[in-house]
Amino acid sequence: MKFRRSERLVDMTNFLLDHPGQLISLTFFSDKYSSAKSSISEDLTIIKETFEQRGIGTLQTIPGAAGGVKYIVDIKEEEARQFIEELCSVMSSPDRLLPGGYLYMNDILGRPQMVNKIGRIIAASYANKKVDVIMTMATKGIPLAYSVANHLNVPVVIVRRDNKVTEGPTVSINYVSGSSKRIQTMVLSKRSLATGSNVLIVDDFMKAGGTLKGMVSLLEEFDATVSGIAVLVESENTEERLVDDYLSLLKLADIDEKDRKIHVTFGNYFSS
Repeated sequence: MKFRRSERLVDMTNFLLDHPGQLISLTFFSDKYSSAKSSISEDLTIIKETFEQRGIGTLQTIPGAAGGVKYIVDIKEEEARQFIEELCSVMSSPDRLLPGGYLYMNDILGRPQMVNKIGRIIAASYANKKVDVIMTMATKGIPLAYSVANHLNVPVVIVRRDNKVTEGPTVSINYVSGSSKRIQTMVLSKRSLATGSNVLIVDDFMKAGGTLKGMVSLLEEFDATVSGIAVLVESENTEERLVDDYLSLLKLADIDEKDRKIHVTFGNYFSS
């Protein structure tokens, strides 16, 4: 089937967006559209320029016989800043305040468009790093983890607090919760993570960072490398932070339960 150029550009763009980080040869596109490689190269140049102008991402060209192009996700700083400002406003609503100073976040984590944008912002920060797997802790971090994984085109592994018979043999460790100082257990299936993997840890909320530090320790059992740690919200009022190198989009600066006021500001995303 012969494609008109306009059809080819639309179809190529859609294919690239559906396969982020995947090396695609010019031969593949040439055969797919029954077009000369020179025409495909011109089309890719147009797509690359449009992606970069719109802040969608870029196309990375790999030369040589085994080369091709990769779509790398990105986001303009202005777009990210505007969205994070919106999140700060949404998170500051007094209606989110729960007994004990906790915040209700399930509505945010249940909105596909919002979670997709959060995932894109995080993914763009690690798009040029080696990431083989996204790791998160069950359960609230799961939507964010899958969103980031979708933008980086990598699998997700989920750490749990108890064994599941359906996961087969597992590796478990004990860790100290940063906030409660209690000893807890986390478990990961042996089959879920290959030895030596490069892992990006993603979670929804960080207080002292005990759970995140526990996941880092768990990764040591797999001889894995931590590519980074990213959270949606970090708590500012913490005496001792158990992890140092991390990315946060929002910071919970203060909660006044008496007056029902929540102060949420930018995390370290623009300063990290």
